Amino acid sequence: MASVKKQVRAGRTEAIVKPKPQKAAKSKVATPKVIKQGALAVHGANELVVLTGLSGSGKLSALKAFEDLGYYAVDNLPLELIPRFAELVRGSKEIRRAALVVDIREGLLEKFPAILKQVRKLLPTTMVYLEASDEVLVRRFSETRRPHPLGRGEMMVKAIRSERRQLEPVRNVADVLLDTSKFNVHELRAHINAQFQREEGQQPLLLSVMSFGFKNGVPAEADLMFDVRFLPNPHFVPEFRKLTGRNPKVAKYVMNFPQTKEFMARVTDMLLFLLPYYVKEGKSYLTVAFGCTGGQHRSVALAEEMKKRLTHEGYRVKSAHRDMPR
Repeated sequence: MASVKKQVRAGRTEAIVKPKPQKAAKSKVATPKVIKQGALAVHGANELVVLTGLSGSGKLSALKAFEDLGYYAVDNLPLELIPRFAELVRGSKEIRRAALVVDIREGLLEKFPAILKQVRKLLPTTMVYLEASDEVLVRRFSETRRPHPLGRGEMMVKAIRSERRQLEPVRNVADVLLDTSKFNVHELRAHINAQFQREEGQQPLLLSVMSFGFKNGVPAEADLMFDVRFLPNPHFVPEFRKLTGRNPKVAKYVMNFPQTKEFMARVTDMLLFLLPYYVKEGKSYLTVAFGCTGGQHRSVALAEEMKKRLTHEGYRVKSAHRDMPR
């Protein structure tokens, strides 16, 4: 272990961080900061998680969550050094999992998709893109009183929107889109833990079955989405109006319709057909979303029912209800 730490640190301070003389004048990036190494994982193949996204979306908090899961955590690694870092992880017997942050501070992010493609040839890599609404980001920067990386001399909203545009090509190649607008630090940590923590021999694919209401917009993180507004709405049954799809009476009401039973049977069959192929392609996280009008009755009941069915088939499944009252 000591030799590996020494090797990585030496790479960071000498072999990795030290730029070539002819590029030194152009380099504007900060020296990458190694957060620290937690208890290292001992199962599975070596793997890498790349965290990126909007400033203020919670990347550093997410990185610390990965550190606590045993990932070797690195903040703000220059783009051109990512392939070399991946080679170090691939060749290490002690560092089985690593996580690093790449963001707007690095600059030249238009090169990132090509670099990510190169890294994926070296070892299994998952890219997580964190984002939040403009309103939430403005509030977070106001609370912390920290300037936006692009906001010196500019209005905060303008800087946020500029960063969002610049990062769009990076967002398009992400494996996981994570909107942290409604997360606090503890909820973000719990989400990371649920998605990336697993025991020896456990199914590598984590399924998130979520409900939402179309009136509040379509969830960006959904990989597969089903519109269940064709089902009778419990909202118009007085005794169900103030309840949710988690209530047994509401769930029974929704599930007793013949069209509901056939719909769920067909969707279950389709998912059981697709999921092994997602696993084969190396996908680590899949979000299946059910949407109704308000996101409180039909979609909630069906999301919970699908969670039960997929769990019974041996998959790791968690449920989330975006628009259900807390």
